[in-house]
Amino acid sequence: MHTVTESLNVLGFAGLGRMGLPMARNLLRAGYRLRVYNRTPARAEELVAEGAERVEHPRDLAEPGGVVFSMLADDAALEAVTLGDDGLLAGLAPGGVHVSFSTVSPAIARRMQRLHAERGCAYVAAPVVGRPDAAAAGRLWICLAGEPAARARVLPFLQLLGQAIFPFGDEPALANVVKLAANFLVGSALEALAEALALAEKQGVERSALMEMLAQTIFACSVYQNYGRMIAERHFAPGFSQRLALKDLGLVLDAAEEARVPMPLAGLVHDRLLSGVARGRGEEDWTTLARAVDEAAGLA
Repeated sequence: MHTVTESLNVLGFAGLGRMGLPMARNLLRAGYRLRVYNRTPARAEELVAEGAERVEHPRDLAEPGGVVFSMLADDAALEAVTLGDDGLLAGLAPGGVHVSFSTVSPAIARRMQRLHAERGCAYVAAPVVGRPDAAAAGRLWICLAGEPAARARVLPFLQLLGQAIFPFGDEPALANVVKLAANFLVGSALEALAEALALAEKQGVERSALMEMLAQTIFACSVYQNYGRMIAERHFAPGFSQRLALKDLGLVLDAAEEARVPMPLAGLVHDRLLSGVARGRGEEDWTTLARAVDEAAGLA
């Protein structure tokens, strides 16, 4: 963890879910004064016990011209927390910066950029790649896009939260496109893993043995090593829910339609997640889409 000497700075943080809470905690532990807001106030209690200040309305998060972060579930949540008389933008004032870690649509990012600019503020998109354990360890990968001056201003904070930061230009929407592309690839890998392991098992190959070979050879990367082990062992640790994954694959398809890019594989993964949510698995980790593959193969 990096150390910070500017301990008198006050930051704001909205959204204290599985990812937002450990990220906010890392800023607090780095020595920053932190104001926090969550639509379910009880989620803020443990950070308040550690020294954070809980506010009643998002607009109270920001000092005029300050920096506010948000980690929210979807476009609607981002709008609800940001806009309106009680939204965080109302309290940001000219010169302020809003950093959104949320996985949202490129369209809402473009709208947020415009609305912030109209008030003399900057909107920076910084969606993250990584699970809650990586968030807690400050080991996320961060995709960053926005005005150069705003990016430079928030970079020291982002370095507390991520092991690497990848810039994608001056338009915030571009960072969201990158994150959607990444989530599409992960979802596709989960489907492929589940199908390959089901085939192996039904043909008499031990699932974990196959996964050990793959993860050490042609698929020696974290997605296959970590998610592959979970699917092979059918040990599905909580992390990223099927409900949120379904939202993201919907955003992928929306962006693909807007850009006139056929993505049939995205449609398959979307429908697999849709089926899981319909079966009551919406709050389970998205690796549990493998259960539907097992069921279809008679392995349930």
